[in-house]
Amino acid sequence: MDASLFLPLLTFLTLGGVIAFALIGRNAIEKRQDNEDAPKSTLAADKDSHGKPADV
Repeated sequence: MDASLFLPLLTFLTLGGVIAFALIGRNAIEKRQDNEDAPKSTLAADKDSHGKPADV
């Protein structure tokens, strides 16, 4: 396989993977923000800062 074929293919596959990962992460964040029952971050204005972190 020649490098002139391999490098562009690798570039676009990597770019596609990064975009897919970003879209999946964005959807998960938006779903959690819309969920009223999700635990709040200790950095939220309406949460006690001495409470248990949401992701633990």
